[in-house]
Amino acid sequence: MKLSQGVEWALHCAVTLADAEDGILASRRTLAGYYGLPEAYLAKHLKSLVQAGVLVAASGPRGGFRLARAPEQITVLDVVEAIEGSAPSFVCTEIRQRGACALPPDRCTGPCPVARIMLDADRAWRDSLRAVTLADLSGQLPEWAHARAGSWLADPSKPLPPVP
Repeated sequence: MKLSQGVEWALHCAVTLADAEDGILASRRTLAGYYGLPEAYLAKHLKSLVQAGVLVAASGPRGGFRLARAPEQITVLDVVEAIEGSAPSFVCTEIRQRGACALPPDRCTGPCPVARIMLDADRAWRDSLRAVTLADLSGQLPEWAHARAGSWLADPSKPLPPVP
């Protein structure tokens, strides 16, 4: 399975927004600048996160983005599905019923072993991502990373705290 780079960008931006002080909205320019990302392309992903209810957007000169819920309530799966969609990664096209050795439909009443293992793997993958929240990811970062993110989100024009 290959995920788009938008998943990486969206997860990093969401984890960064978890460090924002209450009331701070981060513009797409601020988020793009923090990671050196193309603003226009990031905007598309931020819009997807808003549509999925992961982020809230406010317009206007002081507008921007913030998490829609507490970081403990947003899972990695929420972010992944906002960017990639929720369709299973495997789609069975029932090839058992095609070709020279096609089986009749009444012999194919349940999923075949190939479909079963692929769907089980997709379910396990989603369960794994559902078990990790933005708070969990944020908790794995060193304190200096939180300080830098919070500082940047509050005022990107100020110098960042040093990296130890």
